[in-house]
Amino acid sequence: MNKEGILVIISGPSGSGKGTVVSELVKTDSFLLSISATTRSPRAYEKNGEHYYFYTKEEFEYMREHGQLLEWAEFCDNYYGTPRIYVEKQLKQGKNIILEIEVQGALQVKKLYPESILVFLIPPNLEELGRRLINRGTEDKETINKRIHRALEEMEYIPQYDYIVINETVEKAKKDIETIVAAETMKCSRNKKIKEIFKGENV
Repeated sequence: MNKEGILVIISGPSGSGKGTVVSELVKTDSFLLSISATTRSPRAYEKNGEHYYFYTKEEFEYMREHGQLLEWAEFCDNYYGTPRIYVEKQLKQGKNIILEIEVQGALQVKKLYPESILVFLIPPNLEELGRRLINRGTEDKETINKRIHRALEEMEYIPQYDYIVINETVEKAKKDIETIVAAETMKCSRNKKIKEIFKGENV
């Protein structure tokens, strides 16, 4: 029985550990990562086409205006978005796709794909969030303060998500998300064609 894959949308504040948790998930055979497009500058370790697709604002706006993005959002003066073609193709082939995106984009995708799963990842507390941002060493104090303020704003959207995962350790957060997806695959609403397996069987 062929089933469509599940679209798993993971959001959370900068410093919540989204990238690390997602990296661990896609090491398994259960998930593929949809690479986002962005207009922000790449960090030292980031490679185009591996971590993000990096575009100018003009290039991004062209994609947005020509329907090439599944969703898009503006965050800290930069655009972020999800290229449409790859996601739709992989879902039809039965693959589970992870989108690691901001809350604005997540809610846009949920409207297009009501069966998608929204997961909000948070650190154990605000103090830990600040510590992680500082230890990352990629931004100045003003930007860190902006991100903490933005984190508090994003948490207002938690009631619109399906699940919340507290990232105390990467391994536990990974297992929690795997458990969520495993349970979702067994929902009756995702297995409407199950009776086809039994057609023609003699009792």
